[in-house]
Amino acid sequence: MSFQTEDFRQLATDADDRDTLFPFRARFHIPQHNGEDVAYFCGNSLGLQPRSTSYLFEQELRDWARYGVEGHFQAQSPWFSYHKQFAGPLAAIVGAMPEEVVAMNTLTVNLQLLLMSFYRPTAERFKIIMEAGAFPSDQYAVETMVRLHGYNPEEAIIEVAPREGAHTLRTEDIIAEIEKAGSQLCVLLFSGVQYYTGQLFDIPALTEAAHKVGAIAGFDLAHAVGNIPLKLHEWNVDFACWCSYKYLNSGPGGVGGAYIHERFACDPATPRLAGWWGQREHDRFRMQKGFIPEPGAQGWQMSNAPVFNMVAHRASLDLFDKAGMEPLREKSLRMTAFLEKMLRSIPNPKFEIITPADPEARGCQLSLLFDNSGKETFDRLTSAGIVADWREPNVIRVAPVPMYNTFMDCVRLYEALRGAAE
Repeated sequence: MSFQTEDFRQLATDADDRDTLFPFRARFHIPQHNGEDVAYFCGNSLGLQPRSTSYLFEQELRDWARYGVEGHFQAQSPWFSYHKQFAGPLAAIVGAMPEEVVAMNTLTVNLQLLLMSFYRPTAERFKIIMEAGAFPSDQYAVETMVRLHGYNPEEAIIEVAPREGAHTLRTEDIIAEIEKAGSQLCVLLFSGVQYYTGQLFDIPALTEAAHKVGAIAGFDLAHAVGNIPLKLHEWNVDFACWCSYKYLNSGPGGVGGAYIHERFACDPATPRLAGWWGQREHDRFRMQKGFIPEPGAQGWQMSNAPVFNMVAHRASLDLFDKAGMEPLREKSLRMTAFLEKMLRSIPNPKFEIITPADPEARGCQLSLLFDNSGKETFDRLTSAGIVADWREPNVIRVAPVPMYNTFMDCVRLYEALRGAAE
């Protein structure tokens, strides 16, 4: 998009008119404020509801009423195999083979299960590297996991922090810490996109660096999945997990997802915690002792599919299948750049954009660090019908989501922030 003029409203109107993804907005319920659509920039916290969700819920309710327990095999989408329909769409979104992905549990549950499989410490190789200031669930999961194995978190966990005065990490600094840990490093666990700053990490470079020292490379993709195109199999990532309620629009507490590279997923000797639904499918109902895992990531399932928790996931993934990650990313790049351009034009803005300026080093999020008026500004946005996300101590996160946000939404945000600055 060209920024030849400061007439942002006209630029936004023209961009929305040319936007081939614009019709997808009509497939979502947009919250209302004073009888009008809000400008919703909180998809990095909770995505909007696809309109088809209610129909799919009703279908499952009808099947439950009609078939009872027989719905496991006779429902329109049989519950016994309900989770299988997500393998193809999820594989396309994360760049994996269908047998490498599974929809199950929730994010932190999956993270703990995967750490049980891949954090196999020895007297020499017992350390985990993660980013400083990672999302608290990840911090707690790693802390408790190393304690479970008898290690002191202060000794076993290496946190990589930005350089003094910086807000984001440099790839070379992360790699330097990996090389420094060397043969002591057991697992690298990083975010795909950092939740607070919105920084997109160089997943292939970090994976390669971890493998060079003999470590496992795993990623929490909560803020990356559905936000940026991923190529987990091609990048040789060992494991990853994610939630579905942010960019994947699958409802509060929606089902999580996991990826396990085929070299582990298809190896029955890969250590894991077992449950009934991870048992080999064709003899699952024989109720016999002796766990034989279902091949692929499905062998990590603990329980049968929570069908009603997966309905919104189905509705959203149908839309991703139609839209495609590449067109979504292309719009995301243009729309985030447009918003950034407007925000940087505000005189005396009272905030600093701490998300990387390089479009290839971020998703659709911009994090605005305020000096001392952040909460006041956030409340002003809310009262103007603009939904953003407040993070302590003084950051407003805004995410122009390409699936349902418009360029004119971005103008509304810019005008409100400019008014607050003035």
